[in-house]
Amino acid sequence: MTGVMDGVKVIEVASWTFVPAAGAVLADWGADVIKVEDPEKGDPQRGLSVGNIGSKGAGGVSFIVEQPNRGKRSLGLNIGTEQGREVLLKLVAKADVFLTNLLPDRLERLKLTVEDVRAANPNIIFARGTGFGVRGEDASKAGFDGSSYFSRGGIAHMLKELDAPWPPMQRPAFGDIVGGFAIASGIAGALYKRERTGEPSIVDVSLLGLAAWQLAPDIVAAGLMGEENLSRFSTDDMPNPIVNYYKTQDGRYVQLMMLQADRFWPEVTELIERPDMLTDERFATGPARFQNRVECIAELRKAFESKPLSEWRERMAKLEGAWAVVQTPGEVLTDPQVVANGYVRPVLAPDGETQVSLVANPVQYDETPPDLTRAPGAGEHTDEILEQELGLDWDAIIALKVAGVVN
Repeated sequence: MTGVMDGVKVIEVASWTFVPAAGAVLADWGADVIKVEDPEKGDPQRGLSVGNIGSKGAGGVSFIVEQPNRGKRSLGLNIGTEQGREVLLKLVAKADVFLTNLLPDRLERLKLTVEDVRAANPNIIFARGTGFGVRGEDASKAGFDGSSYFSRGGIAHMLKELDAPWPPMQRPAFGDIVGGFAIASGIAGALYKRERTGEPSIVDVSLLGLAAWQLAPDIVAAGLMGEENLSRFSTDDMPNPIVNYYKTQDGRYVQLMMLQADRFWPEVTELIERPDMLTDERFATGPARFQNRVECIAELRKAFESKPLSEWRERMAKLEGAWAVVQTPGEVLTDPQVVANGYVRPVLAPDGETQVSLVANPVQYDETPPDLTRAPGAGEHTDEILEQELGLDWDAIIALKVAGVVN
């Protein structure tokens, strides 16, 4: 892969997944990303234990740490001390990007505001990820994707089935991963602007803003027509029966995604061996199928439940209209298209033997998937960074360790 960001240095003072995921994308693209972590505990996500989120798999790898931190170097540094802050700012002076998720009041206390960082490096790009944006009464409020993005951003409400008693629970880092990519994209634009004009930028992405962007069609429609008029359908009464999920005999699901209903209706009736539905006045046209959609969906359900997924997969391979099997994460991992395009890439675990599959960011340059390397251990590269980046000798490094500034 062409390292489009070769030579770009990033200082990441961030934890959890949202902002670190941005650092991972930049590392995929060739940037040198130094992750600054607490010298004693590291990124708090390293100690997370909720359900299986903190679990370690083959090679002692934690998936929730590995995915957003691959390709980086880790520096264990106590930035709450004056010495630690001095070390950080010396690194900042040599960097292109300062990447953080620290809230405004914390940045003030640590003297790491935009003005503080720019005093050390006037040309640095200052990128920050927040829960709710940098203005307004909630600017200093902590936010995670479950609250800022999924709930407050309206995603959970619109994904909830009409008759379901509760909104769905989001999967781990569901908004964080996409948000991190948005930050990385913003940084790419800022680097381009600086290259052309010489002017550095402040880049802001919030989880709330991300949710609004993803839910834009519904938000815009609510403003135009009133929220009470938003179209909401269940799988029992989808307006176009061939845009829907159908269950197979063995309990799997396929999705039909044929937006041009009249164009693809004949091949669907042929697929399910129901030529009568092509001439039945209840189903013969798009408007008729809309008026009789509950009955039409019921007939399609009977047909799909008559055969196992393997048979449907073989039959549907010939369809012109769009369709897909509802796959599990394990199936996506081995999907031939995923493999062929390098969307999942192998790395070696810290033991040097176990191979772990990580998901590459979705952008590829020069038709080549990125080569990934594992996430660092907490503070793994402290000595290397202090020696190579700052030119400190061993006496100086040991003094910082004795003082508890680095690990």
